[in-house]
Amino acid sequence: MDPLKLTFSILFIAAGLFHFLRPQLFVKIMPPWVPWHRFMVFFSGFLEILFGVMLLVPSTSAIGAWGLIAVLIGVFPANIHMAVNSDQFPEIPAWLLWLRLPMQLVLIGWAWIYV
Repeated sequence: MDPLKLTFSILFIAAGLFHFLRPQLFVKIMPPWVPWHRFMVFFSGFLEILFGVMLLVPSTSAIGAWGLIAVLIGVFPANIHMAVNSDQFPEIPAWLLWLRLPMQLVLIGWAWIYV
């Protein structure tokens, strides 16, 4: 097993689990125009776990990678919302919220390697 692939997978499985352990943190970052905040938090967490596991299985690895790319694109509006409204998240430095935006592209590129 490629250690970078394993790391990437664990990153998303852990992030997905965190959606279930601390959903209120993720609900807080949802843009107001997104419906069903709590459901979307649990759904995105489930997808992160599912696709993270699929990435580890050779026969489903490419599907898992595509799924993670889709999830990363899907959650991007929440990251934009946080950066634009950094005053609502005083516990996180504004520069870090803006840095997350290009980091999404890095993560998408990382997933692309496994397609």
